[in-house]
Amino acid sequence: MSVVEQPAVTAASGTWTVDPAHSHVEFAAKHLGFATVKGRAQVFSGTFVAGEQPALEGTVDLASVTTHESDRDVHLRSADFFDVERFPEARFVSTSVTRDGDALSVEGELTLKGTTRPVTLHGALTGAGADPWGNERLGLALEGAIDRREFGVDWNQPLPGGGLLVSNEVRLDVALSVIKTA
Repeated sequence: MSVVEQPAVTAASGTWTVDPAHSHVEFAAKHLGFATVKGRAQVFSGTFVAGEQPALEGTVDLASVTTHESDRDVHLRSADFFDVERFPEARFVSTSVTRDGDALSVEGELTLKGTTRPVTLHGALTGAGADPWGNERLGLALEGAIDRREFGVDWNQPLPGGGLLVSNEVRLDVALSVIKTA
């Protein structure tokens, strides 16, 4: 069987706006050291600029985050975690976007709970084309990890046998469908 190389995804220069109905911004953390709990932002926005100086930025409404467990969601919104009354949004702004074929490396600054720290996301352009309504679309998939304590999100509970209730490492998973708007 031979392998057929696919051509690199072409991203036309310009501004592309995130279509939240066909995208997701998620995170995952370990609970008790062995179970993975995922959360998802229900309200977010962003733009991707393609061209000589590519850029990516986005905002998440932290009050919209759900883990599909209401008591945990209330706790995440509290001062122990996101403190949404004082810090209603998380924001990411790229400082560098590099591309090697379809692979992307996005360096940027994440602001969470009033603290801004560098974060690197890795991923790919996942496709491009026209939708049935005449829009040009582009897909991006990115992932990375943060240490939540670096953002002042340090609430935890030690476990009787050692370890922590919530992992300090939080995995980030972002899949975007963006529409060319300019």
